[in-house]
Amino acid sequence: MNADILEDDIQRLAPELLETLLRDHTTQRNIFWATSDYEPLGEGYGYDDEILPELITGEHGQVVKPRILKTREQQTDRSKDMAEVFTPSWVCNAQNNLVDEAWFGRKDVFNVEDSANHTWRAHPENITFPEGKTWKDYVHATRLEITCGEAPYLVSRYDATTGNPIPLSERIGLLDRKLRVISENVDVSGEWLKWAQLAYMNTYGYEWQGDNLLLAREALLWTFIEYYQAKFGKMPLLKSINYIAYIISWNLWQMDGLKGVVPNSCRHAVTVTEQTLFGEEKKMLNCPGCLQNDIHQHNGTYCLIRDWPNGKKKIRFIDLLKS
Repeated sequence: MNADILEDDIQRLAPELLETLLRDHTTQRNIFWATSDYEPLGEGYGYDDEILPELITGEHGQVVKPRILKTREQQTDRSKDMAEVFTPSWVCNAQNNLVDEAWFGRKDVFNVEDSANHTWRAHPENITFPEGKTWKDYVHATRLEITCGEAPYLVSRYDATTGNPIPLSERIGLLDRKLRVISENVDVSGEWLKWAQLAYMNTYGYEWQGDNLLLAREALLWTFIEYYQAKFGKMPLLKSINYIAYIISWNLWQMDGLKGVVPNSCRHAVTVTEQTLFGEEKKMLNCPGCLQNDIHQHNGTYCLIRDWPNGKKKIRFIDLLKS
């Protein structure tokens, strides 16, 4: 298993699949680069340019790659510019274990950590659930990774800091854990798919940089395929893969996490016309949310997510936050 999922492989599986993984449902366009790293490649690779399939496939098939495969200089620059520092899997595991300790009311539910050696050992037996809770409740539990990068807290196909692959039986992501309990409790393919879809609908993440977001989306999609193959010994049908990709395209989105808007969408030096006693008067205004540091007052494009349990309606992410 390679850390890098090739966009050519996704396009060969189904051209529409890559298009779905590049979709931004807030802007009704594609996600955009939101980084200057690719500008030396020429037209189409600017900071504000959409990521198009033809820019990352064919002769450009190695353009987008995980952080661990980037040059040291690129890693350093992104750490300086965007505070991009990826977390080792053993740290992700320890923190995810704390989430589950609170939910289950006991420690070491999925694995036992070896903190001295920065490793863990997964429990081979099926997960048991506390009184009053079931595996179905666990699948329905909402999980969110903020500023998710390549989403190492959600899925753990590889260690984000070393690139080393992680066997399916030892994976520690929050979504990995949901898929594990589904596989332990469901043996019929159609039922498994239904619960896997619910697991994805209740797992969220957002990221600023478009290349990271694409990598995260790809990792979640490939994770679905790998768990299905491990359970049923075959590939899921293309329509099932496409639907999971569609869920992912909603649940992992591009956002400025401090503002709740599409990155750099706030408008400054906006001309407005006001009626005064002396007639119309034009004023130049900056984004009030930026001026007041108020997440609810930005004039940028607020990001939409899908509220799957409530009729799949579209809602603004910031409307989930308390004032």
